[in-house]
Amino acid sequence: MKIQFSKICKNVALASCLVAGMAVTSVASSVEKIHFLIPGGAGGGWDGTARGVGDALKKSNLVGETSYENMSGGGGGTAIAYMIETARKQENTLMINSTPIVIRSLQGVFPQSFRDLSLVSAVVADYGVLVVAADSKYKTWADVKASFEKDPTALKIAGGSSRGSMDHLVAAQIFKAAGGNPTNVRYVPYDAGGKALAGLLTGEVDVLSTGLGEVLEKHKKGELRIIGVTSDEAIDGVPSFKEMGVDAYFANWRGFFGAPNLPEEKINAFAKVFADMYKTKEWEEVRARNGWSNLYKPTAAFKTFLEKQEEGISSLMKEMGFL
Repeated sequence: MKIQFSKICKNVALASCLVAGMAVTSVASSVEKIHFLIPGGAGGGWDGTARGVGDALKKSNLVGETSYENMSGGGGGTAIAYMIETARKQENTLMINSTPIVIRSLQGVFPQSFRDLSLVSAVVADYGVLVVAADSKYKTWADVKASFEKDPTALKIAGGSSRGSMDHLVAAQIFKAAGGNPTNVRYVPYDAGGKALAGLLTGEVDVLSTGLGEVLEKHKKGELRIIGVTSDEAIDGVPSFKEMGVDAYFANWRGFFGAPNLPEEKINAFAKVFADMYKTKEWEEVRARNGWSNLYKPTAAFKTFLEKQEEGISSLMKEMGFL
Protein backbone atom coordinates (compact mmCIF):
# COMPACT_ATOMS: atom_id res chain seq x y z
CA MET A 1 0.00 0.00 0.00
CA LYS A 2 2.85 2.33 0.79
CA ILE A 3 4.32 1.74 -2.66
CA GLN A 4 0.97 2.32 -4.31
CA PHE A 5 0.38 5.45 -2.25
CA SER A 6 3.85 6.68 -3.19
CA LYS A 7 3.07 6.07 -6.84
CA ILE A 8 -0.18 7.95 -6.49
CA CYS A 9 1.63 10.89 -4.87
CA LYS A 10 4.21 10.92 -7.66
CA ASN A 11 1.47 10.82 -10.29
CA VAL A 12 -0.40 13.65 -8.58
CA ALA A 13 2.81 15.66 -8.35
CA LEU A 14 3.55 14.99 -12.02
CA ALA A 15 0.06 16.05 -13.00
CA SER A 16 0.45 19.21 -10.94
CA CYS A 17 3.73 19.98 -12.66
CA LEU A 18 2.15 19.45 -16.06
CA VAL A 19 -0.72 21.77 -15.22
CA ALA A 20 1.71 24.32 -13.85
CA GLY A 21 3.79 23.95 -16.98
CA MET A 22 0.76 24.64 -19.14
CA ALA A 23 0.10 27.79 -17.15
CA VAL A 24 3.70 28.91 -17.39
CA THR A 25 3.84 28.51 -21.17
CA SER A 26 1.26 31.26 -21.50
CA VAL A 27 3.54 33.71 -19.73
CA ALA A 28 7.05 32.42 -20.40
CA SER A 29 9.10 30.91 -23.19
CA SER A 30 12.51 29.47 -23.95
CA VAL A 31 13.61 32.87 -25.28
CA GLU A 32 15.37 34.70 -22.47
CA LYS A 33 16.25 37.90 -24.30
CA ILE A 34 15.86 39.66 -27.63
CA HIS A 35 17.93 42.54 -28.94
CA PHE A 36 15.90 44.37 -31.58
CA LEU A 37 17.88 45.90 -34.43
CA ILE A 38 15.94 48.70 -36.13
CA PRO A 39 17.19 49.72 -39.62
CA GLY A 40 15.78 53.27 -39.35
CA GLY A 41 15.58 56.23 -37.01
CA ALA A 42 13.30 56.85 -34.04
CA GLY A 43 9.65 57.54 -34.72
CA GLY A 44 9.28 55.44 -37.86
CA GLY A 45 7.19 52.34 -38.47
CA TRP A 46 10.05 49.91 -37.85
CA ASP A 47 10.91 51.64 -34.60
CA GLY A 48 7.33 51.69 -33.36
CA THR A 49 6.66 48.08 -34.28
CA ALA A 50 9.87 46.71 -32.75
CA ARG A 51 9.30 48.60 -29.51
CA GLY A 52 5.62 47.67 -29.40
CA VAL A 53 6.40 43.99 -29.89
CA GLY A 54 9.22 44.13 -27.34
CA ASP A 55 7.01 45.89 -24.82
CA ALA A 56 4.26 43.26 -25.18
CA LEU A 57 6.74 40.39 -24.90
CA LYS A 58 8.32 41.77 -21.75
CA LYS A 59 5.10 42.83 -20.00
CA SER A 60 3.55 39.41 -20.68
CA ASN A 61 6.72 37.75 -19.33
CA LEU A 62 7.27 35.85 -22.56
CA VAL A 63 10.77 37.33 -22.78
CA GLY A 64 12.79 38.38 -19.77
CA GLU A 65 15.01 41.03 -21.35
CA THR A 66 14.58 43.30 -24.36
CA SER A 67 16.85 45.97 -25.81
CA TYR A 68 16.81 48.18 -28.89
CA GLU A 69 19.30 49.63 -31.34
CA ASN A 70 18.54 52.07 -34.15
CA MET A 71 20.89 51.75 -37.14
CA SER A 72 19.69 53.85 -40.05
CA GLY A 73 21.48 54.24 -43.36
CA GLY A 74 21.51 52.85 -46.85
CA GLY A 75 17.75 52.47 -46.98
CA GLY A 76 18.05 49.73 -44.37
CA GLY A 77 21.10 48.21 -46.03
CA THR A 78 23.49 49.25 -43.25
CA ALA A 79 21.64 47.14 -40.67
CA ILE A 80 21.34 44.17 -43.04
CA ALA A 81 25.06 44.25 -43.78
CA TYR A 82 25.80 44.53 -40.07
CA MET A 83 23.66 41.46 -39.32
CA ILE A 84 25.51 39.46 -41.96
CA GLU A 85 29.01 40.65 -41.06
CA THR A 86 28.58 40.10 -37.30
CA ALA A 87 26.36 37.01 -37.53
CA ARG A 88 28.29 35.01 -34.93
CA LYS A 89 27.56 37.64 -32.27
CA GLN A 90 23.88 38.03 -33.11
CA GLU A 91 22.23 34.86 -31.84
CA ASN A 92 19.82 36.91 -29.70
CA THR A 93 19.28 39.69 -32.25
CA LEU A 94 16.19 40.11 -34.40
CA MET A 95 16.11 42.73 -37.11
CA ILE A 96 12.73 44.16 -37.99
CA ASN A 97 11.91 44.86 -41.61
CA SER A 98 8.96 45.07 -43.95
CA THR A 99 8.02 45.39 -47.60
CA PRO A 100 10.92 47.80 -48.32
CA ILE A 101 13.45 44.97 -47.99
CA VAL A 102 11.83 43.47 -51.09
CA ILE A 103 11.52 46.79 -52.94
CA ARG A 104 15.03 48.04 -52.23
CA SER A 105 16.60 44.72 -53.07
CA LEU A 106 14.86 44.80 -56.45
CA GLN A 107 16.09 48.35 -56.99
CA GLY A 108 19.66 47.42 -56.10
CA VAL A 109 19.75 49.90 -53.19
CA PHE A 110 21.71 47.18 -51.40
CA PRO A 111 23.09 43.91 -52.80
CA GLN A 112 21.46 41.66 -50.21
CA SER A 113 17.91 40.31 -50.07
CA PHE A 114 15.74 38.55 -47.52
CA ARG A 115 17.34 35.29 -48.70
CA ASP A 116 20.61 36.31 -47.02
CA LEU A 117 19.03 36.29 -43.55
CA SER A 118 17.25 33.77 -41.34
CA LEU A 119 13.52 34.22 -41.81
CA VAL A 120 11.71 34.10 -38.45
CA SER A 121 8.19 35.41 -38.95
CA ALA A 122 5.90 38.09 -40.32
CA VAL A 123 4.00 39.53 -37.35
CA VAL A 124 1.66 42.35 -38.43
CA ALA A 125 0.21 44.10 -41.45
CA ASP A 126 -0.05 47.88 -41.52
CA TYR A 127 -2.16 49.58 -44.17
CA GLY A 128 -1.03 52.67 -46.02
CA VAL A 129 -2.61 56.08 -45.47
CA LEU A 130 -2.51 59.59 -46.82
CA VAL A 131 -2.37 62.17 -44.01
CA VAL A 132 -2.61 65.96 -43.76
CA ALA A 133 -2.03 68.40 -40.90
CA ALA A 134 -4.99 69.17 -38.67
CA ASP A 135 -5.23 72.72 -40.03
CA SER A 136 -4.64 71.75 -43.67
CA LYS A 137 -6.80 73.25 -46.39
CA TYR A 138 -7.32 69.68 -47.59
CA LYS A 139 -10.24 68.32 -45.61
CA THR A 140 -11.19 65.29 -47.69
CA TRP A 141 -9.89 62.95 -50.37
CA ALA A 142 -11.93 64.96 -52.90
CA ASP A 143 -9.89 68.06 -51.99
CA VAL A 144 -6.58 66.24 -52.42
CA LYS A 145 -7.65 64.65 -55.69
CA ALA A 146 -8.88 67.98 -57.09
CA SER A 147 -5.55 69.63 -56.29
CA PHE A 148 -3.62 66.81 -57.95
CA GLU A 149 -5.78 66.97 -61.06
CA LYS A 150 -5.37 70.77 -61.29
CA ASP A 151 -1.57 70.76 -60.86
CA PRO A 152 0.22 67.60 -59.70
CA THR A 153 3.51 69.45 -59.16
CA ALA A 154 1.90 71.79 -56.62
CA LEU A 155 0.97 68.89 -54.31
CA LYS A 156 4.03 67.81 -52.32
CA ILE A 157 3.69 64.31 -50.88
CA ALA A 158 6.21 63.15 -48.28
CA GLY A 159 7.34 59.73 -47.19
CA GLY A 160 9.86 58.35 -44.73
CA SER A 161 11.96 56.66 -47.39
CA SER A 162 13.55 57.19 -50.80
CA ARG A 163 11.95 57.68 -54.23
CA GLY A 164 10.50 54.47 -55.62
CA SER A 165 10.14 53.14 -52.08
CA MET A 166 7.01 51.78 -50.47
CA ASP A 167 5.68 55.17 -49.32
CA HIS A 168 6.16 56.45 -52.87
CA LEU A 169 4.60 53.36 -54.43
CA VAL A 170 1.55 53.48 -52.18
CA ALA A 171 0.88 57.14 -53.01
CA ALA A 172 1.41 56.49 -56.72
CA GLN A 173 -0.89 53.48 -56.60
CA ILE A 174 -3.66 55.53 -54.97
CA PHE A 175 -3.52 58.33 -57.57
CA LYS A 176 -3.26 55.82 -60.41
CA ALA A 177 -6.36 54.02 -59.11
CA ALA A 178 -8.11 57.40 -59.03
CA GLY A 179 -7.39 57.89 -62.72
CA GLY A 180 -4.23 59.97 -62.44
CA ASN A 181 -0.75 59.46 -63.83
CA PRO A 182 1.35 57.88 -61.04
CA THR A 183 4.57 59.28 -62.48
CA ASN A 184 3.24 62.81 -61.82
CA VAL A 185 3.26 62.32 -58.06
CA ARG A 186 5.66 64.89 -56.56
CA TYR A 187 7.29 62.77 -53.89
CA VAL A 188 9.55 64.31 -51.22
CA PRO A 189 11.73 61.68 -49.48
CA TYR A 190 12.78 61.84 -45.82
CA ASP A 191 15.05 59.54 -43.81
CA ALA A 192 12.52 57.89 -41.45
CA GLY A 193 8.87 58.49 -40.75
CA GLY A 194 9.49 60.83 -37.83
CA LYS A 195 11.28 63.33 -40.05
CA ALA A 196 8.60 63.05 -42.74
CA LEU A 197 5.93 63.75 -40.12
CA ALA A 198 7.88 66.79 -38.93
CA GLY A 199 7.98 67.99 -42.55
CA LEU A 200 4.20 67.74 -42.73
CA LEU A 201 3.66 69.59 -39.45
CA THR A 202 6.01 72.44 -40.40
CA GLY A 203 4.34 72.89 -43.78
CA GLU A 204 7.27 71.74 -45.90
CA VAL A 205 4.93 69.25 -47.59
CA ASP A 206 1.17 69.00 -48.05
CA VAL A 207 0.47 65.28 -47.62
CA LEU A 208 2.23 62.40 -45.90
CA SER A 209 2.20 58.84 -47.24
CA THR A 210 2.83 56.48 -44.34
CA GLY A 211 1.48 53.53 -42.36
CA LEU A 212 -1.77 53.70 -40.41
CA GLY A 213 -0.05 52.59 -37.21
CA GLU A 214 2.33 55.53 -37.27
CA VAL A 215 -0.39 58.20 -37.17
CA LEU A 216 -3.60 56.63 -35.84
CA GLU A 217 -3.24 57.92 -32.28
CA LYS A 218 -2.42 61.43 -33.48
CA HIS A 219 -5.46 61.28 -35.75
CA LYS A 220 -7.68 60.26 -32.82
CA LYS A 221 -6.33 63.16 -30.76
CA GLY A 222 -7.01 65.62 -33.56
CA GLU A 223 -3.33 66.38 -34.16
CA LEU A 224 -3.52 65.07 -37.75
CA ARG A 225 -6.21 64.15 -40.26
CA ILE A 226 -6.07 60.84 -42.10
CA ILE A 227 -7.60 61.27 -45.55
CA GLY A 228 -7.98 57.56 -46.33
CA VAL A 229 -6.56 54.08 -45.72
CA THR A 230 -5.62 51.36 -48.23
CA SER A 231 -7.74 48.64 -46.61
CA ASP A 232 -10.96 47.09 -47.88
CA GLU A 233 -13.05 48.72 -45.16
CA ALA A 234 -12.90 51.67 -42.78
CA ILE A 235 -10.65 51.26 -39.73
CA ASP A 236 -11.46 53.12 -36.50
CA GLY A 237 -13.61 55.58 -38.42
CA VAL A 238 -10.95 56.24 -41.07
CA PRO A 239 -12.54 55.75 -44.52
CA SER A 240 -10.92 53.35 -46.94
CA PHE A 241 -10.09 54.51 -50.44
CA LYS A 242 -12.20 51.63 -51.74
CA GLU A 243 -15.21 53.06 -49.95
CA MET A 244 -14.49 56.38 -51.65
CA GLY A 245 -14.46 54.77 -55.10
CA VAL A 246 -10.70 54.30 -55.46
CA ASP A 247 -9.63 50.69 -55.91
CA ALA A 248 -6.35 51.00 -54.03
CA TYR A 249 -5.41 48.20 -51.62
CA PHE A 250 -2.03 47.74 -49.97
CA ALA A 251 -0.98 45.96 -46.78
CA ASN A 252 2.59 46.35 -45.58
CA TRP A 253 3.83 43.40 -43.55
CA ARG A 254 6.32 43.83 -40.74
CA GLY A 255 8.34 40.93 -39.47
CA PHE A 256 11.59 39.73 -37.99
CA PHE A 257 14.81 38.24 -39.33
CA GLY A 258 17.72 36.59 -37.58
CA ALA A 259 21.36 36.55 -38.57
CA PRO A 260 22.29 34.16 -41.40
CA ASN A 261 22.78 30.51 -40.45
CA LEU A 262 20.94 30.91 -37.17
CA PRO A 263 20.30 27.42 -35.72
CA GLU A 264 16.91 26.03 -36.64
CA GLU A 265 15.92 25.48 -33.01
CA LYS A 266 16.63 29.17 -32.29
CA ILE A 267 14.57 30.28 -35.28
CA ASN A 268 11.66 28.08 -34.19
CA ALA A 269 11.88 29.37 -30.62
CA PHE A 270 11.65 32.96 -31.83
CA ALA A 271 8.74 32.07 -34.13
CA LYS A 272 6.90 30.36 -31.28
CA VAL A 273 7.28 33.30 -28.94
CA PHE A 274 5.48 35.47 -31.51
CA ALA A 275 2.70 32.89 -31.80
CA ASP A 276 2.34 32.93 -28.00
CA MET A 277 2.38 36.74 -27.99
CA TYR A 278 -0.89 36.89 -29.93
CA LYS A 279 -2.66 35.21 -27.01
CA THR A 280 -1.75 37.92 -24.50
CA LYS A 281 -3.79 40.96 -23.50
CA GLU A 282 -0.59 43.00 -23.52
CA TRP A 283 -0.21 42.41 -27.25
CA GLU A 284 -3.85 43.10 -28.00
CA GLU A 285 -3.51 46.49 -26.32
CA VAL A 286 -0.46 47.34 -28.46
CA ARG A 287 -2.06 46.01 -31.66
CA ALA A 288 -5.34 47.87 -31.16
CA ARG A 289 -3.61 51.12 -30.21
CA ASN A 290 -1.58 51.08 -33.43
CA GLY A 291 -4.30 49.85 -35.77
CA TRP A 292 -2.27 46.83 -36.88
CA SER A 293 -3.70 43.58 -38.21
CA ASN A 294 -2.16 40.30 -37.03
CA LEU A 295 -0.23 38.52 -39.77
CA TYR A 296 1.54 35.41 -38.49
CA LYS A 297 3.65 33.70 -41.13
CA PRO A 298 6.52 31.77 -39.56
CA THR A 299 9.70 30.37 -41.16
CA ALA A 300 8.85 28.46 -44.38
CA ALA A 301 5.47 30.18 -44.77
CA PHE A 302 7.24 33.54 -44.42
CA LYS A 303 9.63 32.62 -47.24
CA THR A 304 6.79 31.61 -49.58
CA PHE A 305 4.93 34.81 -48.73
CA LEU A 306 7.99 36.97 -49.50
CA GLU A 307 8.71 35.23 -52.78
CA LYS A 308 5.15 35.84 -53.93
CA GLN A 309 5.27 39.48 -52.87
CA GLU A 310 8.60 39.96 -54.62
CA GLU A 311 7.07 38.72 -57.87
CA GLY A 312 4.05 41.03 -57.58
CA ILE A 313 6.01 44.14 -56.61
CA SER A 314 8.54 43.59 -59.38
CA SER A 315 5.72 43.58 -61.92
CA LEU A 316 4.13 46.71 -60.41
CA MET A 317 7.39 48.65 -60.29
CA LYS A 318 8.18 47.86 -63.91
CA GLU A 319 4.70 48.97 -64.94
CA MET A 320 5.09 52.26 -63.06
CA GLY A 321 8.61 52.93 -64.30
CA PHE A 322 10.45 52.43 -60.99
CA LEU A 323 12.53 49.55 -62.33
